[in-house]
Amino acid sequence: MKKLTLAFCLFTLGSSTAYATSADLHGDAAAGKVKSATCAACHGADGNSANPAWPKLAGQHASYIVQQLKAFQAGDRKDPMMTGMAMPLNTQDMLNLGAYFSSQTIKPGVTNPKSVALGEKIYRGGNKKTGLPACAACHNPQGKGNPAAKFPAVGGQHAQYTSKQLRDYKSGARKPVGNAAIMRDIALKMSDDEIKAVTDYMQGLH
Repeated sequence: MKKLTLAFCLFTLGSSTAYATSADLHGDAAAGKVKSATCAACHGADGNSANPAWPKLAGQHASYIVQQLKAFQAGDRKDPMMTGMAMPLNTQDMLNLGAYFSSQTIKPGVTNPKSVALGEKIYRGGNKKTGLPACAACHNPQGKGNPAAKFPAVGGQHAQYTSKQLRDYKSGARKPVGNAAIMRDIALKMSDDEIKAVTDYMQGLH
């Protein structure tokens, strides 16, 4: 299973994505900080949101932030608030925001002790009985993700937010963008208990 998962990740790493940015991916973090003033109410001035329903952006890969903003702008990722926020942005704005938030340090949460055993098992080894691959294969053993493949950092992220994303992938409410096509299949293989345990576990990763 680990070999198959690794092979899939390597395959998607080389595949084309619908939201590739220009060759120059170097945004201006200082300009991004100024632009992020409108983001602070939900995501925090430094990208560490206080509300567990809203994602932490601090330390997230700039390439992933740009990809998701483009998806919101195009309507391929649905959220009324984020669509409205993304619509006025041009590519340079997105690059600048990505540069700023990626330069910030995420403040990790705490893993629920009751979720450690199952959460770590799923994150690092998956579930062979159901064909569920290990999260670590694509998102890194420490949850740091893979910026080249646009696999997001998940370590330290709010469990409430991450569990909602998995449930939305499972129900089809969130459509995969780019290399995230695998997430629909993964979420369908996960039980509610597995989703809760693994997101609780990831919340404490750093």
